[in-house]
Amino acid sequence: METALENLSKDDLLKVISSRDEKIEYLESQLAMLRRMQFGQKRERFEGDPNQTALPFEAAAVEVEQQQEEIKQKIEYTRKRPNHKGRAKLPEHLPVQEIEIHPEGDLSDMVCIGKEITEELECEPAKFYIKRYIRYKYVAKNGEGVKIGELPQRVIDKGIPGAGLLAMILTGKYADHLPLYRQKQIFARENIQIASSTIEGWTKEALIKLEPLYEQLVFDTKTKGYLQVDETVIKVLDSDKKGAAHQGYYWVYHSPLDRIVLFDYNPSRGGHVPGSMLDSFKGYLQTDGYAAYEKYGRKKDIIHLACWAHARREFEKALQNDRARAEKALLMVQELYKIERRAKEEQLSADRIKELRLKESLPVINQMGKWIFEEIKNTLPKSQIGKAMAYAYARWDALSAYLYDGNLQIDNNLIENAIRPVALGRKNYLFAGSHEAAQRAAMIYSFFAICKKHEVNPFKWLKYTLLNISSINHKNLKDLYPQNFKKSTDL
Repeated sequence: METALENLSKDDLLKVISSRDEKIEYLESQLAMLRRMQFGQKRERFEGDPNQTALPFEAAAVEVEQQQEEIKQKIEYTRKRPNHKGRAKLPEHLPVQEIEIHPEGDLSDMVCIGKEITEELECEPAKFYIKRYIRYKYVAKNGEGVKIGELPQRVIDKGIPGAGLLAMILTGKYADHLPLYRQKQIFARENIQIASSTIEGWTKEALIKLEPLYEQLVFDTKTKGYLQVDETVIKVLDSDKKGAAHQGYYWVYHSPLDRIVLFDYNPSRGGHVPGSMLDSFKGYLQTDGYAAYEKYGRKKDIIHLACWAHARREFEKALQNDRARAEKALLMVQELYKIERRAKEEQLSADRIKELRLKESLPVINQMGKWIFEEIKNTLPKSQIGKAMAYAYARWDALSAYLYDGNLQIDNNLIENAIRPVALGRKNYLFAGSHEAAQRAAMIYSFFAICKKHEVNPFKWLKYTLLNISSINHKNLKDLYPQNFKKSTDL
């Protein structure tokens, strides 16, 4: 071996040494983790230096300036659920149509002594109408110069659809899961005949308008100090093979602190894909057990968080295999979730949540870690209980890392909730027409997910955004984010 090393060049020798150093560092960290499982973790480990675990939120000024310039060029180029008890209360913002009903017969000898009011919620089908712009022309009396009223900014120049119609089509497809062919049937019932290809073209053009806002969202998401990451499948027609469908992936990034969601499409699920988002990431990264995230979790500036919901599911699967030990593990996990539920019900601040976790959750985690450390020796590796223990065993530090900060989540459930509409959409429209169409869909999925997180009406937001995105100053582009919609429109 020494002879082989002697024959290496200086650069190759440095690479070998660096690789060995990384391996030694990793093995040392694994050994330290196993010791923590066996003997328990100290409270001081999660208290540490407060500056070390502060969540970074601001991007560097140079990066912001560069991003604004890119967005400017792009614009110039493209231009709570209420808790019901008993009968539902009717919304106060709706217009009211009053219908007065008097008793039948002669009332001339009677005096009205009061009235009873009964209300019902009614609706009319979507109303289609033609918006006709009549632009008057004026000429100077001396015959020199002609003036004409300026046409307002339109979403599709020289196109038929207005912003409201486009917003309805996109909301119908991506929020309400109505495929375009079903929307075409709705138009036909109103005796409006529109070709499928025309509706598809409108959809594409409207989504292209959102590209500058989406690129700004990508930039802002990269600067977050706490991200949850997950992925889900989407079938895409493969243009190279007639009738064949390719399985692509939406890689989804969620910032729990400000409820930002980003969908990013890629034909691959390879470990290289998240690099565009995570290569420069610093902070807390929360993932499931997919191996593609492991290398990012080991980076110096990243604290890797695992998901207790995934760990719990592994033990739930083991109930049929080894009920006694699976139930014991599930009871300990249940204790951790009880503490989280109490923190939420009491609306504790982040500092108080951290204090509560260190006082009550840390002892449970230490108890479970010691138990797994002893019991895993007595399980068959290929049994379900063995797999469940191995899952937690390999990720113990990452499962404990949510104790570092009260802003951190115990699991990845928030991002899984954001992904759910894609699964519903898959059942209805089945596939995307191309890789480009899948990425355009990723844009609208991102914004509609943010609308849901911030309780914003997606139709109203989209109509407003389509009307304003071509004329807005690029420095104010963030005003069009769904979370800023209520503020900007005074709704």
